[in-house]
Amino acid sequence: MNTEDFRQEIVTFFEQIDKYYGSKTEITEGLCTDMETLDANLTTWNLSEFELIRSAYRKNGQKLMMEGSNMYYEISADRIISFQQLGRHKFEFIEQYSFDVFRITKIRFQYKY
Repeated sequence: MNTEDFRQEIVTFFEQIDKYYGSKTEITEGLCTDMETLDANLTTWNLSEFELIRSAYRKNGQKLMMEGSNMYYEISADRIISFQQLGRHKFEFIEQYSFDVFRITKIRFQYKY
């Protein structure tokens, strides 16, 4: 996939995210240092759940933002190396922060339609 197609997939996701407003949103975040052998036991995981209230793109810093009550989550748009739809209402972003530091963000929306 070329860079423009990859970028457009991410833009399309955020242009359509408003349909999930009001939905329970689950974010599973993992920090790892080896994407080749991605061992869940060697990855630090966090889980957050909230009702999605709004989303935005913060141009200053190139951040994709999702917000809920008492919850704020950002994905660094310029660090995304992978974006996939894993299933119905399930998405995964992988950001690369240095040569060997990666953040995996899995998002699942409990959408009724």
